[in-house]
Amino acid sequence: MAGHSHWAGIKHKKDRTDKIRSKIFSKLSREITVAAKLGDKDPEVNPRLRSAIQSAKSANMPKENISRAIEKSRMSNFSNYEEIRYEGFGPYNVAFILIALTDNKNRTASFIRTAFQKIGGTLGTQGSVSYNFNQLGIIRIDSKEIDEHNLFEHVIEFEADDCIVYENLYEIRCKKDKIYEVKKKLEKKIKNFISTDLEWVPINKLSLNKSQEEEVMNFFETLNENDDIQKVYTNLHNAK
Repeated sequence: MAGHSHWAGIKHKKDRTDKIRSKIFSKLSREITVAAKLGDKDPEVNPRLRSAIQSAKSANMPKENISRAIEKSRMSNFSNYEEIRYEGFGPYNVAFILIALTDNKNRTASFIRTAFQKIGGTLGTQGSVSYNFNQLGIIRIDSKEIDEHNLFEHVIEFEADDCIVYENLYEIRCKKDKIYEVKKKLEKKIKNFISTDLEWVPINKLSLNKSQEEEVMNFFETLNENDDIQKVYTNLHNAK
């Protein structure tokens, strides 16, 4: 029985991992398709598409999935997705910014509104939360790609605003309208990127105790599991 129980635990963990991977791939595919639909199908001349493909490769998405996502943008019956920003306050007055790519605004808004109501939060209008954030261009690179000294020299040369060193990666920050200009210059020095995106970075972060933090992160996961919601940003101190 012990062996059976152990197998059941492994299978459950694998099923959950597969589900998470499938969810990530689904969101990356949608971003690739939308980027290709809005611009050129050639990633060399479409920086948003190039960045989306690089993010997909960093997540180990198979090449055929990437090709399918690009090809889907050519279909005449492909739904027109709209990018919408939602803002609100979750548990313990933690601020949330959600970025959705949706082909049905009513469905997405209904889900988000209900999710906030269930935890006693409030869904506000655009601007009700984002005043406490800065929208920045964020470029992440695996630390194996380049040594710290060389990267800092390039960051200064390319007029990026900041470079933060984490354990396994570098995070380069720049003004949102400079992101693809900085990225293009970095591509001459670096081959692989983890991600390139416009992100909402909190000006002031909120610290909570462990149990409160877990409650907020559970809400974070609820939002993140929805297919329409591409990104979730918060001002919780330890949120990823």
